[in-house]
Amino acid sequence: MLEAETVNAAAGLTHPVGILGTGLYVPQRVVTNEELTRDLDTTDEWITARTGIRERRFLEEGRATSDMCVAAARQAMLRSGVEASDLDAVIVTTFTPDQPLPSTALIVKEALGAHRAIPLDLTQAACAGGIYALVTAAHLLQNSSFRNVLVIGADAGSRATDPQDRTTRVFLGDAAGAAVLGRTATGFGLLAWDTDSELSYEVEIPAGGSRRPTSPATAEARDQYLKMNGKAVWNMATGKLPQSIRLAVRRAGLELDDVQHFLLHQANLNIINEAIKALGVPADRAPTTVTRYGNTAAASMFTVLHEALENRARHGDVLVMAGIGAGFLWGSLCFRHFARSGV
Repeated sequence: MLEAETVNAAAGLTHPVGILGTGLYVPQRVVTNEELTRDLDTTDEWITARTGIRERRFLEEGRATSDMCVAAARQAMLRSGVEASDLDAVIVTTFTPDQPLPSTALIVKEALGAHRAIPLDLTQAACAGGIYALVTAAHLLQNSSFRNVLVIGADAGSRATDPQDRTTRVFLGDAAGAAVLGRTATGFGLLAWDTDSELSYEVEIPAGGSRRPTSPATAEARDQYLKMNGKAVWNMATGKLPQSIRLAVRRAGLELDDVQHFLLHQANLNIINEAIKALGVPADRAPTTVTRYGNTAAASMFTVLHEALENRARHGDVLVMAGIGAGFLWGSLCFRHFARSGV
């Protein structure tokens, strides 16, 4: 194992960066499998067996992704003791922005009153957005003028899935998760990370961009909604996630046995179980939220991060976050938890 003073260097960081506090918001409306079976040709047993999902949350009419972002952000700021005026950047990762323009991060920044923060939108990393946003925040914090960066992963997947398509409709739910990042003690915080990608259209929203602008024809074809090849997702996720986790842990100078908590993208309970089996680690080291919230896309990893830091992680524990999203984009990061209470 590497000495603590050199571990942060494995992530290419001069200044160690850690998570100061997290927040989570889920809508009040609970949508059960039974409710979905009223309109879709499926059953509760089919959904549960293939996904592990029993219920998810749908955002109420009249509310948008930014509303969830603000709620999660306020909780994270409260837990971290960081005021809006202390934020240097607000990063929002989502594939369901409030609208194409203006910036959702700017909407959130203004709602929070973080007037001197830089708003940054990461809009097409989908379910891997949390990894990419956290790595981006850590690198911003290498600049001496940055002290606190707010990262938010949020998606209203219910707005992007076709109500008539059982392939996608049963999977996605709505949520937002947030983390405030700042400087931490040497040997703690982000230890190492890994990212990679492979262009694929197996998960896509075909219409609404410059290639196929929205038109009556695309609307009739329902191409404004998410399309997904489930088998392709399974193959990529079960292959790439264990590989990426091993790389990140190795770069941190650690072994898999040194990791107390594996926080995986909550896409599908079967994918999580398969990835953990491939790693050869005990299943109880991988907490899950997918059965209660479904796949919340960019918010997904933040749901397990928040619950792990609130209820499981102790001072000095090593955690790994890993996710894969449409594109395909994937990655992992390894960090050592610094609890301000020291426990």
